Amino acid sequence: MQTEPLTQRPQMRAAAFHGEDRITVETRPLPEPAAGEALVKILRTALCGSDFKLWHNGAEHVAGHEIFGRVEQPGHELDGQRCAVYIPVHCGHCAACRAGDTQMCLEVSSLIGWNRDGGYCEYVAVPDNCLLPVPEDIPDDLGPLLLDTIGTSAHAVREAQRFVPKDGDPEVLVTGAGPVGLGVVLALKALGYEKVFVSDPNPGRLAIAVSFGAAAHPVGSRDKRFAMIVECSGAHVARNLAIELVLPKGVIVLVGENAAPWTITEDKVFRRKDFAMLRTFYFPKADLAANIELLRANKDRYARLVDERFGLDALPERFAHFAEGKSIKPVLAFEETR
Repeated sequence: MQTEPLTQRPQMRAAAFHGEDRITVETRPLPEPAAGEALVKILRTALCGSDFKLWHNGAEHVAGHEIFGRVEQPGHELDGQRCAVYIPVHCGHCAACRAGDTQMCLEVSSLIGWNRDGGYCEYVAVPDNCLLPVPEDIPDDLGPLLLDTIGTSAHAVREAQRFVPKDGDPEVLVTGAGPVGLGVVLALKALGYEKVFVSDPNPGRLAIAVSFGAAAHPVGSRDKRFAMIVECSGAHVARNLAIELVLPKGVIVLVGENAAPWTITEDKVFRRKDFAMLRTFYFPKADLAANIELLRANKDRYARLVDERFGLDALPERFAHFAEGKSIKPVLAFEETR
């Protein structure tokens, strides 16, 4: 079978991350789904701080990993269905996948928006098992929040429950009030944790956390200790402080990411207490239904996080604005033409 020349294939517009904080919008061929994949017309892609490294260093593939769109694949069982795009490509049959830990597949280590094309464009090819159908009552703008802002955050809290259950009214500290940190606050509240404290140097983000029912806690303060600390900033200084502030038998949950090496000093503060240090990554697909209910129950609060929406041509400017900390969870928006 002869492959159609690239110049004759249908075209789409996509953002290219060149490095040195430069993004351009280019025309490239529409993706052709392979067997077991579907073409998704992108409706929204939320911007994420983890894409800063691609903004700085450049990206081989189209960036963007918080993707929400509509399947446009005639004959596909989900054709016409709005879906969130689950970014960990997974085999579905290894021991981790069979156990439900689809985000930690043992056979495939590939992430949409990182190791293959993502969502800062008009269309993306998505493996069938990465399509997460979303009910029609969820607005387009909030669809991407089911991934990082809700999925990653709620998974972290559910895992932490194994170490520090809500019984006994434990005090919890969330360090970092970005989208994931704010999502952690909402998840903690939904799961019954009442004494939630948040630290963040950005007064606007801290104010939102307080409006969600958390108490403000000074950045770097050593005045209190906590049974659970959910570290969402990725800052090594915050991780080190968590080791100091976590109570005996408590848990530190590492959610924020940092590619720079982190050195732990094994001093008496580290050695002389039992505590758990838990790293969590993304979420298992089985959490989707619970996460949809979490979104429904807090729809107005999650809507406050989506503070900008714009078209593809504005992405270079708006991404720089986002990188300056001037917005929380902006979304790249494509209007439907159907």
